[in-house]
Amino acid sequence: MDLFDLNQTTDHQPLAERMRPQTLDQYFGQSHILGQGKVLRKIIETDKVTSMILQGPPSSGKTSLAYIISQSTKADFVRLNAVSLTVAELRETIQTARDNQKMYGKKTIVMIDEIHAMKSNVQMALLPSVEEGIITLIGLTTESIAHDLIPPLVSRCRTFTLKALDYNDLKEIILRALQSDKGLANKFVMTDEALEYLVDICNGDVRSAFNALEMAAFSLYEGNVIELQHIREAYDSRVNSITTSDFYDIVSAFCKSLRGSQTDSALYWLARMLDSGVDPLYIVRRLVVHSSEDVGMANPNALQIAIAAQQTVEFVGMPEGRLALAHATVYICESPKSNSVYKGLAKAFEMVRNHRAYPVPENIRDSSKSYVNPIDNPNSKMQYLPPEIENQRFYFPQNSGTEAKIFARHQEREKKE
Repeated sequence: MDLFDLNQTTDHQPLAERMRPQTLDQYFGQSHILGQGKVLRKIIETDKVTSMILQGPPSSGKTSLAYIISQSTKADFVRLNAVSLTVAELRETIQTARDNQKMYGKKTIVMIDEIHAMKSNVQMALLPSVEEGIITLIGLTTESIAHDLIPPLVSRCRTFTLKALDYNDLKEIILRALQSDKGLANKFVMTDEALEYLVDICNGDVRSAFNALEMAAFSLYEGNVIELQHIREAYDSRVNSITTSDFYDIVSAFCKSLRGSQTDSALYWLARMLDSGVDPLYIVRRLVVHSSEDVGMANPNALQIAIAAQQTVEFVGMPEGRLALAHATVYICESPKSNSVYKGLAKAFEMVRNHRAYPVPENIRDSSKSYVNPIDNPNSKMQYLPPEIENQRFYFPQNSGTEAKIFARHQEREKKE
């Protein structure tokens, strides 16, 4: 038995379950997809639900929306969980749906929770029945659809992206929980300071807010006033977990902050990643990349600092290793920038891939007898590039940091030529 089997709530259920909306009118947020006149609202109200994927952060209302659909549809509603789902179990569900469709003309909606965890072979087994309309799929995921689901399955479903609840929605939901007979039934009051803190600290996670509210309420020894310290005690730490989708966005923000020399921003995103359990070696790999890609010849020491951070993380471990990550982050941000190395290599790759493989000039081949060491003979003339591209330039130094000296030397050489 699960929440889809229950028609009424009990005091034994957590506050989050007791307050779960029963209808669309009780559902908060997601007006961009559920507002009056929106497609998703229409197909739910008219019981014309088609295969869809509900993607969004934790506690944004995916499961509640699926529950509302289960209560309003005349179709058979089957709930599965991708974590434990096998091909055999899925085929049995599909066969039952096929029989019901043939014998009774009845539609079957299959909701798959955590669909991102479904193995690719199970996704492939699901594909034909979705395509044929044997089942209507509702997939729920907190993760990135692009990275975790096979494209053919995604293409056969409409994707609806749910957003984290905003400040006003969260505040209204918490107040309703305090007042509702299904919630705390006006047995407790909450100070404005505690309410503001709870709305902020839950980070859009309603379930987390409800858990903290209930814990704070029932931990009172006397009185019925929930104050700031009660909420603080109920929270061990701010909720900063990262889904796959958030992960790529936060990594992108970190990388762009490094490139843009935004030290404070880079440190913030670094702290977000570390606090959420991102592998520090993954972070340091990004630092190593940016030390060459964005700083490059403007400050060659940046690469050494990044490699030192990598060695520190491996040698010292965490949490002390995070200081080395911050050290490298600040150094890269505050360094002058040059992407001439990145551009030079890109131009060389473009030449290699778009032209035939030119032979190595004879005077620099491994077996060459005409090679002259330019260090001992600075005025010697050697052929280093194939004759067909001997005038091609790939590296253009930028007038930045240490590379400014190379830039000046190249400028002087060009004047002489």
